[in-house]
Amino acid sequence: MTQTEVQDLIVIGGGINGAGIARDAAGRGLNVTICEQKDFAASTSSASSKLIHGGLRYLEHYEFGLVRKSLIEREVLLNMAPHIIWPLRFVLPHHPGLRPAFILRLGLFLYDYMGGRKILPPTEKVRFRGDLRGQSLQPTFKVGFEYSDCWVDDARLVLLNVMDAAKKGANILKGWRCISAERKDNLWQVRLENQDGEQQAIQAKALVNASGSWAADIANAFQKPDRKKHKLRLVKGSHIILPKLYEGDHAYTFQEADGRVIFAIPYETDFTLVGTTDVPFKNDPADVNIDGNEISYLCKTIGEYLKTPVKEEDVVWHYAGVRPLIDDGEENASKVSRDYILKVSDDDGHAPLLSVFGGKVTTYRKLAEQALDKLADYFDHETDAWTAGALLPGGDIGGLSHDDYLAQLKDQYPWAPVSMLERFVRLYGSRTHQLLEGSSDIKDLGLHFGHDLYEKELVYLRDHEWATTGEDVLWRRTKLGLHLSDVERESVINWMAKK
Repeated sequence: MTQTEVQDLIVIGGGINGAGIARDAAGRGLNVTICEQKDFAASTSSASSKLIHGGLRYLEHYEFGLVRKSLIEREVLLNMAPHIIWPLRFVLPHHPGLRPAFILRLGLFLYDYMGGRKILPPTEKVRFRGDLRGQSLQPTFKVGFEYSDCWVDDARLVLLNVMDAAKKGANILKGWRCISAERKDNLWQVRLENQDGEQQAIQAKALVNASGSWAADIANAFQKPDRKKHKLRLVKGSHIILPKLYEGDHAYTFQEADGRVIFAIPYETDFTLVGTTDVPFKNDPADVNIDGNEISYLCKTIGEYLKTPVKEEDVVWHYAGVRPLIDDGEENASKVSRDYILKVSDDDGHAPLLSVFGGKVTTYRKLAEQALDKLADYFDHETDAWTAGALLPGGDIGGLSHDDYLAQLKDQYPWAPVSMLERFVRLYGSRTHQLLEGSSDIKDLGLHFGHDLYEKELVYLRDHEWATTGEDVLWRRTKLGLHLSDVERESVINWMAKK
């Protein structure tokens, strides 16, 4: 066991909220350690619908504050990471048997204007006859609306926050879990253990519990015994990946009679992402999988809207995650609030524990900012908010669109496959130059694993993004697991294991 210097802050949990808090804290000049027992974004934060959005359906639940906060953050994040977040238009067909068209239009009017939209285009009415957006729909759908939201590579958003935290001095501990924490001498005495059984002890002035689905358990274990016990509402959300279902770069929002909505989103060029479900979850969050009923439900819903028949055997990949939501007593899982609560407890003004309950990807930056503001009085120096206008790593692409930045890369690297550069723009942005540094020919990229994956990219991910396993690379740092064969995926897994 080793003893390190006293930290200002230890963050437990390497999902989007923990990563955002670590980044914000490091940028305020605090000494920060973030520990994650598996991989960054290994759980809920890589199992989302990949959207930065206000949450149109939350208007029906009268969560106007959450929607407004989310809509404001939508454009803040778009400016922060334009390489991994980009505008996406959603087509919402009017279902004659559900909400009247004027109700949809009223909701979309609010959605357009309550968040101070500046960048994204407004809603427009669509008549589907003769329109590309209607060609793939069942003929019963005559009209609809097209509105704006944003798409995000959720796992990479987490990684970029961790990378920026590290750049600003944070100590990054991947593969370390917190096994105990207690207050002593006005400090937190925290013990960590890695996968090999090695331990280390760290002292800190404050502790942040951003452990997602485990947040209530950790808060209850680390707080004083006489404090009220915390509870979370765990809800499973599952998604399926299908071969491309329709032409066009738009997404669809499909309404269900039970109040839920299902998204169909263009994904990885050749696929369509469909989700999500809302299923109450009572089991171990570390062991979550989609079940047959969810697959059937998603396929059935898509089949009610699209002309293309969707069969369960068409599913090429799927994933599921557990959303740790605030337990507000709501019986319907779809209606449980997606907002967050920050709880702070201390020991006579010292050694605070801040626990994060709830939240969504879109509001992570604001959550982190508010968390640090709540903790500011516990530190010796002023800590001012700073993240609203700060770019994430790779986001400095000169205000160019993806296509314009790609054109620049083609001029600089004429020998590189265009498909690879297209992928690099949307994964690495300006850090593409760091990845390709020293290369002047395709041979300089090393061993070819299939598709457009070369050894040099694996080296970059290992050395700069904490990738240690094939799964880290294939399903979180990239989504190349969808494009590679079984043999090719196995070769990536073996390379990572050896290196």
